[in-house]
Amino acid sequence: MYNNSFFKKILLVTSVVFLFSCDKDYNEIGGDLIGENNFDLKKETYDVLAYNQKTGPIQSNDLAINPLGIYNNPNFGETTANFGTQLTLSETMTTIGTRPHIESVVLTIPYYFDASKTVKKTDGSNVYVLDSIYGPDKAEMKLSVYESGYYMRDADPIGGFVQPQRYFTNQNAEFDNIKKPNRLNDDTNLAQNDKFFFDPSEHVVTTTDSITKAVTTTRTPPGMQLNLNKGFFKTKIIDAVASGKLATNDVFKEYFRGLYFKMEKSGSSAGNLAMLNFKDGKITIKYNEDLSTTTSGVTTVTRVKKTIVLNMTGNSVSLLDTDFTGSGLAYNALPNTGNTTEGDEKLYLKGGEGSVAVLSLFNAPGELDAIRKSGWLINDASLVFHIDAAAMANSFVPQRIYLYDFNNNRPIADYYLESENNTNPKKSKLIFGGNLNTDAVTKKGTTYKIRITNQIRNLVKHADSTNVKLGLVVTEDINIDAYHRVRTPNAFITGAPKASVMNPLGTILHGGNSTVPNDKRLKLEIYYTKPN
Repeated sequence: MYNNSFFKKILLVTSVVFLFSCDKDYNEIGGDLIGENNFDLKKETYDVLAYNQKTGPIQSNDLAINPLGIYNNPNFGETTANFGTQLTLSETMTTIGTRPHIESVVLTIPYYFDASKTVKKTDGSNVYVLDSIYGPDKAEMKLSVYESGYYMRDADPIGGFVQPQRYFTNQNAEFDNIKKPNRLNDDTNLAQNDKFFFDPSEHVVTTTDSITKAVTTTRTPPGMQLNLNKGFFKTKIIDAVASGKLATNDVFKEYFRGLYFKMEKSGSSAGNLAMLNFKDGKITIKYNEDLSTTTSGVTTVTRVKKTIVLNMTGNSVSLLDTDFTGSGLAYNALPNTGNTTEGDEKLYLKGGEGSVAVLSLFNAPGELDAIRKSGWLINDASLVFHIDAAAMANSFVPQRIYLYDFNNNRPIADYYLESENNTNPKKSKLIFGGNLNTDAVTKKGTTYKIRITNQIRNLVKHADSTNVKLGLVVTEDINIDAYHRVRTPNAFITGAPKASVMNPLGTILHGGNSTVPNDKRLKLEIYYTKPN
């Protein structure tokens, strides 16, 4: 019986392999296979028309991660990233005990760190290296956290509250002008306000048991920890329980309109910028109150410890102000829409309120029809983008770029062929590509490669397929394929990928213009086999 089962399995596997190998038209080939020119592969290259398109102010609410800080990009100007967020109650409240007294109010937001570089020392402490930080290490800035005066609606009243309300990158002045005047992070420790910096140190709390005298040490990874004004929260939260302001989250969000984080320069420091997951942030209010219990007619009053947690899981918005007077002059002088006829020499990809590159394939008359009539079996098609090394010499280079259907603001066919890697998004959809390639010696970024094999196959096989324009952007997370609307849609652009709004960086690539040196020029590369 075992042998019979074994041979059945062998027969099944052999059949699957045979059938798969017969389907030449959908055979994906890797770089090594192409390099060895197996199966008599041939290569053809085609010119690509590519030009710049600025987005202008763009929707920036409800992002997975948000920038906070100040970053002076050598090519795109100095951006100050502020932030506004609603607060939500982890538990609603309608009653509170007598004689409540606040012990502490602490705002916490975790930082990203590179776990592979964490060093555990013999005394039990840990040394961390922060990730997603741009600019000088430990650069001081002025951080102010205010009670927001801006009511962030969840739904848009235009259209009958059916669609979510949009908020945009250029609304910082609106939040700043109506913030409440008193800064909440007013601790005497200036590292929490006027000389704030993104500290990589772990947080250590030591407690001693009042009876056993046992000492307990708790260590947590680095993150923002700010002591907020206890008097404000006594009035705003504790004293408001009896009035029903904490009875539901809808009432609470109208009553306490959230927080506004404002960043400013501190002295001569250039500042820096961090990517933060504000959704994991919270405010923890620890307080004491009297608890009365009655047993056999005897009432006992006990002092008990209580906690109220305010989460940052409500609506939120990245608020970006960019000063172009210094390093951003050249970029700011670019037209909103580049040369749509001949293409641009340089392609400026910028995240946030940024810039998209628009690509048009098969522009020569009869070019696509000739391929359709040739009967080619397309094995691989890709676009290779060369970084302008001179322009980007002193800049942080984005780790990934993303290509999409620009006409319809959606992914192309090749994007859907791979499953997502949610545990490590940086390793997701590697065949589709877009990851930064670096020089083995200099360790500098050189190129990005994106495969569009199935996009081209569909165009060639189906005469009624639309040769759509393609959009190219920097991306913070390849798994996010949603799109955000520009504030002022026009004939040239209506939206851009949400993940590009999340990314604070930019890069400059060589375009497909005929003036670009041939070895750096953007081209479409197609590897194919001809039928016998």
